[in-house]
Amino acid sequence: MRKRRESKREVIFETVRKLLKEAPGGVLRYSELVRKIREAHPDIKESTIYGALYNLIEKIKSGKIRDIDKPDKGIFKLVDISSVQQSVVEEKQKIREEDLYELFANYLVNELEECTNAIALGGKIFEDKWGTPDVLGIYKFPDYEPIKLPIPEVVSAEIKADSNQLIVAFGQACAYKLFSHKVYLVVPNQQSGDIARLESLCIRFGLGLILYEIIDNKPEFRIRARAIKSEPDYFYLNQYLNKLKLKNHQSFKKLFG
Repeated sequence: MRKRRESKREVIFETVRKLLKEAPGGVLRYSELVRKIREAHPDIKESTIYGALYNLIEKIKSGKIRDIDKPDKGIFKLVDISSVQQSVVEEKQKIREEDLYELFANYLVNELEECTNAIALGGKIFEDKWGTPDVLGIYKFPDYEPIKLPIPEVVSAEIKADSNQLIVAFGQACAYKLFSHKVYLVVPNQQSGDIARLESLCIRFGLGLILYEIIDNKPEFRIRARAIKSEPDYFYLNQYLNKLKLKNHQSFKKLFG
């Protein structure tokens, strides 16, 4: 019986290596790993998979397995990943930030339904060091709802295509809480320790986190954490909206109807 368990454990270890080699950047989350192992070996019990992964983590920590690493919570990474494969992943993720603005505005309205109207903004319309959101949206409560707020909710988004700018993007998103009810941070999906840390920070500060991947030259957005509503400072909210109204009347009209 012991030999059979050990044999299945080794099969799972080799499957983990194979799956990590095929994964972008050689990285997979725990839940994805379990799902892919189940698909590859439907004859192996789920409890056996969990036990093997627990044993794998112990071997990684003790240094008995060196070609697989756990850089952060719930993350498995292949240590020796082909530089050719990595360059392919980076090439797939090359996209201008400006190309994402309108697409994410549509995602906010039609997919997340966090906004009734949203516009691509960016640039320096607000003209101060606190920055201008890449996407600005509002949510108006329909007239038919029995309970609704008298004013619309304002939603802002900061988008970064450069994964080396995560901390900068987080700081900018936090600044938008000054005049927004909800704020979303949108960054490339790398499934790395940096993303796990960013998710933890977003949850602590009430920011929404959206990850995207470029598939067939188009971004696919996936929500990681939903934004938590908080009250903005209405002095600054009115100040920024008046700037938008004066400088870009068409955008203001599109936003508020």
